[in-house]
Amino acid sequence: MQLKVSGIDHVNMEVVSLEESVDFYNKLFGFEVLKEQPEDNSKIIGNEKVKLCLYETPRFKGYEVKGFHHFGFHIENFEEVVQKCTDMGVEIFYGGPIKWEKSTSIYIKDPNGYDIELAEVFGGGL
Repeated sequence: MQLKVSGIDHVNMEVVSLEESVDFYNKLFGFEVLKEQPEDNSKIIGNEKVKLCLYETPRFKGYEVKGFHHFGFHIENFEEVVQKCTDMGVEIFYGGPIKWEKSTSIYIKDPNGYDIELAEVFGGGL
C-alpha cells in the first residue's frame, strides 16, 4: 500500500523579519495570520489551501540555495499576477513569464530571498 498524498500541508520558513514577511504575503496573496505563536516568535499565515509557518530567527540572514530551489503557488487569477507584482515593486525574474508544459509561470523572491514560482496551471498541467 502507498500513502495517498493530496497536497503539501504546509511549509516552515525562517525569516529575517516576521512583520515584513507577513506584510509581503498578505499584500501579494491575501494570506491572513491564522495563529500567533509569540513563544516561538512565529506566525502561521495562509488561506484555506496554503499554510506557511514563519519563524523570525535572529541568526538568519536570508535564504541561500542549498539543495532547495523554489516553491510554487498555483494562481487562479494568473492574468493579474504580473500587474500585481509590478504594482508592489516585486521583481519578476528571467525576463518575465515563462511557458512550461501547459502552463505559464513567473518567478519572484520574497523579502527573505526565497524563490517563488507563480503558476497559471496547477502542476504545469501534468
